[in-house]
Order: sequence, then C-alpha cells, then structure tokens
Amino acid sequence: TVIFFTLLFSDLYSQTEQPKLIITHLTGDFYIYTTFNIYKEHTVPANGMYVVTDSGVILFDSPWDTTQFQPLLDSIKWRHNKDIKICIATHSHEDRTGGLAFFKQLGVKTYTTEMTDRISTEKGRKRAQYLIQNDTIFKIGKYCFQTYYGGKGHAPDNIVVWFDKEKILYGGCLIKSVEAEDLGNLSDATVKDWKWTLINIQKKFKKPKFIITGHNDWNSNKSITHTLNLIKKYEHKN
Repeated sequence: TVIFFTLLFSDLYSQTEQPKLIITHLTGDFYIYTTFNIYKEHTVPANGMYVVTDSGVILFDSPWDTTQFQPLLDSIKWRHNKDIKICIATHSHEDRTGGLAFFKQLGVKTYTTEMTDRISTEKGRKRAQYLIQNDTIFKIGKYCFQTYYGGKGHAPDNIVVWFDKEKILYGGCLIKSVEAEDLGNLSDATVKDWKWTLINIQKKFKKPKFIITGHNDWNSNKSITHTLNLIKKYEHKN
C-alpha cells in the first residue's frame, strides 16, 4: 500500500503534480518515506525510513526537501498517533542531515557518528545533538538495530543500519538503486575504497530481505551487486 501525503495547499488543487512526500509500507512496523529535490536539472527521489515502536518512532535520515520536515511529522502522527523520538543521519550530506536542527528543536534526539559531526562542522552543515562513537547497537521498544561503518564510499562517513531479526539493511546513499546508471554524486566519494566497503557489509550482514537505497527504487535486494558493477564500470572507464 502506498499512501500519499501532500500537505501543501497548492497540491490540493492539482491532480497532475507529483506529490512532495510519499510514504510506503515496507513490512510490519517499517515504512519508507520519499521526498524529492533537483540534481543536475533532474528531479531525484531521496529515501528515508522510519520504524514505529511502542516507545515512539525511529527515523533514519531526514527529508531532502526542506519543506517536508513538518509534513513528515504530521503524516506520522496522523497515521500512527506517535511522535518521532530519535533520528539518526547516515552521513553529512544535506539529503540526510538537513532536518537535524528542525527535529532537535522539537525534542527529537538526533544522532550522527563523530566523523559525520566533524565533516558537518567543517562544511557548515546541520549537526546532531548526540554522537555515535563506534558501531553501536540500539534497543528501542521491541526493536534492536546496529549502526555500522564499513569504510569510505559515496562519502567518507557513510554508515548503514541493520535490523538482524527482520533482515533489513538500510544502506542510504552508499548503495545505489538497480535503476541507477552510474555512481551519481562523487563530490565526496572515494571510489577506490567503495568496493571493499560493500564487501565488508556483505560479509557482516548476510541474506538481507530488504535493502533500502538512498535514491530511486528500493524494491530489489540486488542493489549491492548492482553498485559493485557500477564501480567496476567506473574503474574501467577511469
């Protein structure tokens, strides 16, 4: 089931305009939310994830479209009658950290790694209230998940999140969608390390049922293999 929440009044008068926020049920208490922004003159979707628990909602990353911070909160409240309690950003780029200050002022506990915080400080990006010092296991409500840094790739600080019981790997921008034709934004990338980072993740988190990519379609669990192929293609050309 896909639920469209378009809370800006202009959207109410247009049935042809693309919704600014899409929330899709993944499985159980897991949901993918998608917002949009412009990259190289093209509209690009950015995916985040949230999990509903008895202790509140766990949010991974924040909307890329800054106008959708409050609509995401409102949509979650409307659907689940719960508030976001914690937000974890998976690297320092704006499509991940942009909402940290907004959420923090509302009492949401915001987290990034220490490396992400250093980069955010250097580049004037939004920073979290709390820092993850090492690979960390979180237990919130009945859910347990692990943050993991496998190495450099799309960004020097990109982490993934693993729900072992549910076999859900939230890969963020480190893992490219099977729709992707290239590696995308390489402004902070370390392509020579990217392959080994993904291999580390494959060895550590085996047989994921779902792999959530940072952009575009996330329905395939072959996206790591596809990303490795894109890296090989890039290295062959360069």
